[in-house]
Amino acid sequence: MSILKSVLLFALSAVAEIGGAWLIWQAVREGRGWWWAGLGVIALGVYGFVATLQPDANFGRILAAYGGVFVAGSLAWGVVMDGFKPDRWDLIGAFICLVGVAVIMFAPRGAGA
Repeated sequence: MSILKSVLLFALSAVAEIGGAWLIWQAVREGRGWWWAGLGVIALGVYGFVATLQPDANFGRILAAYGGVFVAGSLAWGVVMDGFKPDRWDLIGAFICLVGVAVIMFAPRGAGA
């Protein structure tokens, strides 16, 4: 259950952070209303709180692992929201990042590790 909870929290974090950044991008770069930026700031704040709900108590580990989720999630967001077409190198890089997430978060750790 802990792994499932962690994966779901990473997904929710990605939606909040990437979505927040995208909303701000839309306001600034695409000329949408400034209220889009306001919603983006709120979403980024939600991301900060969601990250604290991870079962692991180590801030550095959570944020390092989330970096890999962010990479893959950003590419996926671009596909869905902006029509981005990743090439094989984008996909390979995202896969490597997700493998890194799995190693950082879920590798067995002994007493001295």
